[in-house]
Amino acid sequence: MPQSNAPDSPEVTPVDTSFGDILNEFEQSHHTRGETLEGTVVSVTPDAVFVDVGRKTDGVLPNNPAIPLKPGQKVVVSIRGRDEEGNYLLSTVRVETPRDWSGLEAAFANKSVIAGRVLEVIKGGLRVDVGVRAFMPASRSGAREQADLEKLVGQDIECRITKLDTASEDVVVDRRGVLEERERQSKQEAFEKLQAGDVVRGEVRTVTDFGAFVDVGGLDGLLHVSDMTYSRGVKPSEVVSPGQTLDVKILKINRDTRKISLGLKQLAPDPWTVAAEKYQQGARITGKVSRVADFGAFVELEPGIEGLIHVTEMSWTRKNVRAADVVKPGDLVEVVVLGVNGADKRIALGLKQALGDPWEEALKKYPVDAVVEAPVTSLAKFGAFVDLGDGIEGMIHIGDISNEKRLNHPSDALKVGEIVKAVVLEADKERRRLRLGIKQLVPTSIDEYITEHKVGDSVSGRIVDVSAARAKVELGEGVMAQCRLAEQKSAEAAASTSKVDISSLSAMLAKKWKSGPVPDSNATGLRAGEIRSFRITNLDPAQKRIEVELA
Repeated sequence: MPQSNAPDSPEVTPVDTSFGDILNEFEQSHHTRGETLEGTVVSVTPDAVFVDVGRKTDGVLPNNPAIPLKPGQKVVVSIRGRDEEGNYLLSTVRVETPRDWSGLEAAFANKSVIAGRVLEVIKGGLRVDVGVRAFMPASRSGAREQADLEKLVGQDIECRITKLDTASEDVVVDRRGVLEERERQSKQEAFEKLQAGDVVRGEVRTVTDFGAFVDVGGLDGLLHVSDMTYSRGVKPSEVVSPGQTLDVKILKINRDTRKISLGLKQLAPDPWTVAAEKYQQGARITGKVSRVADFGAFVELEPGIEGLIHVTEMSWTRKNVRAADVVKPGDLVEVVVLGVNGADKRIALGLKQALGDPWEEALKKYPVDAVVEAPVTSLAKFGAFVDLGDGIEGMIHIGDISNEKRLNHPSDALKVGEIVKAVVLEADKERRRLRLGIKQLVPTSIDEYITEHKVGDSVSGRIVDVSAARAKVELGEGVMAQCRLAEQKSAEAAASTSKVDISSLSAMLAKKWKSGPVPDSNATGLRAGEIRSFRITNLDPAQKRIEVELA
């Protein structure tokens, strides 16, 4: 027997196998018709969507405008076969088409979802290939418009058999019910995945007075107006609009009622966390009046930060101020920060502090002895008030109105609206009071007398009253002077000497006591009613005082 020179090796049996058989065997080992898998969209054309399904060749999915896809997007598909170019034919339908009537009967009995392809639009609905030709009523197609109905032609769909008559080969299918089930299932799956605290992307569906409903993955969540922005007094329509896409935070989920509460402002830091650092006491800032109350006005300093101007901080001069008379919503005002309480989210503001204290200027403008002219604004029992401008009032006491007579009421001499001339008698910053006088500007007979005379002048006068030390002298009508008597001078001189004769002084006093007083007389011999000559020793215009001595 001849020996082989070939090395020992397993016997190789030649196989008559074509390349097509080998490819078919490879495909069978890697996929089965109807297999469902996840792919990634590679490119999109008007007619087709090319999907990478992890194989050597891409898959092709009909471009369905109702299901828009973008490159990079993940999509779940099922393999239906291959086209002439070797690409996998894909479908988003994940169920099989029955192969025969027995398969249809089983699907009908089990109410199973089957796959079909829309062939054409016919009267009343669509013709669908589900292994046999079936009819789908337009009302059960899921399409709302005729144009949407026509777009279904050529599409793979999922449906359920609602009528099956094998004898007459009458088959009716329903797509709408399957779509509604899929939607409910999708919503439930999405709802179960949501967790409080998640940040999700959503689209504003509707806007109401109290907030907005946002579609988050097929589920509606309520974005309440209080959770839209840190600002107060805003309307939902001022923050969001229908169709707007935005990120929201899930604040609360009620699994029983399936209600979802959403927040938008929670994605931004609370401005109050830095308010104390940002708004220092004494800082001057500008804000907008957001609302007005009886007790003051609220000013928005920035979105979410409001401060209060209390009515007592609105005016330096006006009393019983009404906030609505000073500011209105929408006004831009300059204010001064009086205090910040970050814990309670309160900022105290002052309006009058920003305007400046008019009393500072008033004290410079109206010093003591300054003469003013102003209208009388009101009359009270104790005096009259005049308007000096810039909210500054001056008060004229009833006793400072007239020299001529005693008034029972200021209205005896003044009336509201009358322009009066007065002199500043007192300027009190702490009490914010300017005391004025009218009578001080009207010259009296004693003022005229003092003006017309000087110290040293010799004058005549009538003795009105005489006491031991002084005499009251009338120099003219309404002009009185004080005369210091010589006896008083002698007594003072005697008292001032270093050696005093106590016995002589005692004897003199005893003699005067025994003899008794002499009416209206003294050692000088002055008597009431006498006309005597005097010399002026002192003139005091401020005190309206005249002093004389016997000539």
